[in-house]
Amino acid sequence: MYIFLTILIFIAAILLTLLVLVQNSKGGGLAAGFASGNQVMGAPRTADFLEKATWTLVALIVLFSIFAVGFNKGQQVMTEDQSAIVVDEVPAAPAAPAAEMPAEESAE
Repeated sequence: MYIFLTILIFIAAILLTLLVLVQNSKGGGLAAGFASGNQVMGAPRTADFLEKATWTLVALIVLFSIFAVGFNKGQQVMTEDQSAIVVDEVPAAPAAPAAEMPAEESAE
């Protein structure tokens, strides 16, 4: 689910970038080309649509990000017991019984 939300965030970010590039910073943008006399298609409302679409995509990116963090945190909690670092205790070398130890030889 985390990967799916990440893909949705990526798609929304690309669409948001394209919407911002279409808009003109001085209020013209896509609607400026249609404002000269031909208003049959409702071109003056294009800027309103672009603004609403921009805010909608921003809200979606924020919501998807919050959900992605929630799903990712849930996955981390489930796998917290399964640590990637495994510490193996090294067993101590068994001590040899005293009877089996060779007797010290005296130097002659």
